[in-house]
This record gives sequence, C-alpha cells and structure tokens, in this order.
Amino acid sequence: MPTRVFLTVDTELMWRHHAAGLPIGEIAERSLEPAGVGIGYQLRRFAEHGLKATFFVDPMPAVAYGLDPIRRVVEAILAAGQEVQLHLHPNWAAARDEDRSAAASFELIDFTFTEQRDLIAAASDLLVAAGAPRPIAFRSGSYSASDDTLAALAELGIRYDSSHNGSEHPWPSAIGLAPRQIAPIEYRGVIEVPVTLIEDVRGHLRHFQICALSTAEMRDALDHAVAAGHAAVTIVSHGFELANRAGTRPNAVHVARFDALCAMLAERRGGMETVHFADLSHLPLGQDDQPLGPSLVRTRMRQVQQLWSNLVSERAA
Repeated sequence: MPTRVFLTVDTELMWRHHAAGLPIGEIAERSLEPAGVGIGYQLRRFAEHGLKATFFVDPMPAVAYGLDPIRRVVEAILAAGQEVQLHLHPNWAAARDEDRSAAASFELIDFTFTEQRDLIAAASDLLVAAGAPRPIAFRSGSYSASDDTLAALAELGIRYDSSHNGSEHPWPSAIGLAPRQIAPIEYRGVIEVPVTLIEDVRGHLRHFQICALSTAEMRDALDHAVAAGHAAVTIVSHGFELANRAGTRPNAVHVARFDALCAMLAERRGGMETVHFADLSHLPLGQDDQPLGPSLVRTRMRQVQQLWSNLVSERAA
C-alpha cells in the first residue's frame, strides 16, 4: 500500500493584520491571497500536479467580520476540487472590529473541556454556514490541543485530528502522545494524524512545514517514508506562508520550496498518494514509524538558505 500523504494548508485571517487596524478587505488579501502566492496560486499548482490537498479553514473571524470572507475562500477551494476541514484559533471568539484589542485566549488548551467542545461546535457551525460540508477532521491553531480537545472532537463526531506536533510538545501541543509519534493512531476516541517530523540535529525534532524544512530535507523525508513503509506523511503549509510576514511580496525561498514539493510528490506518485480525509477507507494505525534521522549538512544548508530568505524577502517593500 502506498504511503498516504496529507498535504494540508492552514487557512486563516491573520490576527496581526487585524490587530494593526487594517480594513477587512486588506486583512483578507494579505492573509489569503498575499502577493499573488496565496490560496489561488496553491490551488493552481496542486491542479497542475494532480495533487489532493486539505485546507483547514478557520471560520472564527466571522465573529468580527461576518461570513463573507470565509465563504469566498471556501467556495474557491471546493470549486477547485479540494477539501475543506476545520481549523480554529480561539482568540477570534471575542474579536471585535471596533475594538481590535479584544481577544479570548490564543491557546485552545487554556479552555476547559466544555469550553473547548462549545468553541469547536460553534466553529463547525460557522464553517458549514460558509458553504463547507460538515467537518470530519480538525487542526487546532498553533497545534494547541490536549486530550480534552480530542475528547471534545469525539463527542462532536469529528473523526480525525491533526494537531499533534512533537516539535511543539509539551506546549502548546499538549496531546498525551510521545513527541516522536508520527504514525496515525487511534487515541481518545479519534484517529490522530500527527504532523510529520524529522530530526535535524540529534535529539531535536523539526516539523514538516514549508517554512521549516529545506527542499533537501523535504525530499529526504519523503524518500525515508516510502523506503520505511510509513503509513502517512502529514505536511503543513499556510495560505500566507509563501509571502513575507507583511503579505506584500513573495518569499522566493518558500515559493521555490512549495513548487519543488509539488513536483516531488507528483514524481513519487507510485510510492505515495495524496489523499483527502473524506476519501479515506483503510488507514494503517499504530505503526512504529520513526522520523528521518539527523544530517548536519542538510541542516546547515537550510540555515544558510533561511538567513538569505530573512534578509531579502522580509525587508521593507
């Protein structure tokens, strides 16, 4: 059986633009379609390479701005044949357009079980109101989730979670699984699909995210997963991640990594397949899959590349 690839894009309005007082049109543009390399660009690239992707969409900014910005991005994702599932940054629950300082806690794990369940239920209803199918998969903002989160998801009938990130363990990723757990596993009433990790230097874990791994690290992680017969690889990106922090210009390093990743996944189609959560039938659970081991050369190359990216892409426009 080929290794399943969960190619995921966390899709959200960025709090920093809200807090800076930008109008909603500009917040949406810089968060969802920044500098021409946002959701539309990513959807086109996925289509060109025949890849399936899951967009974890956070509908909670509708509390402050209404459903229209959320509805537009949901419609675009579904029209492209890709999947919408649920994302949640709880700070938006108390957000107000007229008072940009108003916010609830930024971490879902700061809430009680009942509060988490109610927040997730409200977010699920908002996502459906924005035109998405009822979600069956969830990822918490900032990977902030605990065993209470999973119990809340199970009670609400949400079958899959993808919040466990061992590189952010034990805070804010506080699910009671081992940090090195990367294989899907039945846990606390849901199927946990952890974010894939590599060991960049001995004893240090780094998660598989476009802005976190170099092209060489991504390539070696994919090849390691196929060679070792891993059940799944879970990759994270963001709608805004291919642009600089201000959302005003492309980040050339991140765009190149994203394009290379799409090509690598297409080239490895025989040994791995991108999948939607809604299409899953049999997913092997509980395997002893292990992260790719460390390489000082790969790590140093990425650090040099990232330094150049920060100097060039993040300077003022």
